[in-house]
Amino acid sequence: MKVGFIGTGSMGSLLIESFINSNALKPQQISASNRTHSKVTELARRYPGLHAAQSNRETAAESDVLFICVKPLESKAVTDEIRNVITEEQIVVSITSPVQIRILEHALKAKVSKIIPSITHQVGSGASLCIHGSRITEEDRTLLEELMSHISRPIRVKESYTRITSDFSSCGPAFLAFFMDQWIQAAVQATGIDRTELCALAGEMIIGTGKLLTEGGMTPAELQARVAVPGGITAEALALLDISLHSVFPELIQATHNKYEEDMQKVDVSFGLKPINRQQY
Repeated sequence: MKVGFIGTGSMGSLLIESFINSNALKPQQISASNRTHSKVTELARRYPGLHAAQSNRETAAESDVLFICVKPLESKAVTDEIRNVITEEQIVVSITSPVQIRILEHALKAKVSKIIPSITHQVGSGASLCIHGSRITEEDRTLLEELMSHISRPIRVKESYTRITSDFSSCGPAFLAFFMDQWIQAAVQATGIDRTELCALAGEMIIGTGKLLTEGGMTPAELQARVAVPGGITAEALALLDISLHSVFPELIQATHNKYEEDMQKVDVSFGLKPINRQQY
């Protein structure tokens, strides 16, 4: 199987490196192209056998599965460029959430899926969100999800839930890292403890908490109840968080959905379509 990548920025290069490091793909199976060709040649230097294509058309023409890893408003230019070399047998995977499957199926003859990855795939962890188009067969689904299973846990979701699920799987690591950074910074200022030591401790805590919520079968509420003894220190701190963060998460969801709606409308316009207001919040 030949796998191509159009776009080798932050997430495109992360996927390539993760697939190679997990032995899901050999460098010889991969072709890649990028607007800045030197980025691709650097990948080819680090992973001998990887083909640094001269154009997106070249990458598309020689790929059985083609990942499009570009910004939302670059998608129209890419689909226009590769349209004439894409066949009905190929699978095109977009990792850009605001670009709807209906748009890609209209623009290209290929079978289309959308897979939303996460930075956590760099360490072979986290969920990848899989949204499959109408032309994708069960065999195609299996192929894509088995590929993603080498670096993540593939989870099928409805396209209408792309944004809210991405808030957790894709944006979530940054949100959680922000919370931890603020907490660590406050702890360092209050006590003088070494920041590196706390970062390591926090990382182990997050790993353990994740395992309790997955392998341990606990819900977030059950985990809190197990740790927070009535009248104890944890319960006192949770009461403060409940008051302080009461409106934060509804506002966070509103903010991400507003931006998502804005991006989808811009994508619609770029493809010559009339914008549709799909806002649910």
